[in-house]
Amino acid sequence: MEENRNDFKFGFNPSAENWNGRLAMIGFVAALLTEILSGQGVLHFWGLL
Repeated sequence: MEENRNDFKFGFNPSAENWNGRLAMIGFVAALLTEILSGQGVLHFWGLL
């Protein structure tokens, strides 16, 4: 039986790289939208700079 690489499993496994990439892309788009909509960088938006 073939392993489904899209299944979410904890720990080190082949699907971890897929999920890591997907979540990184979502985070990048969220940071980009925050910057576009607020007119400030993400760190300024959160008050860290």
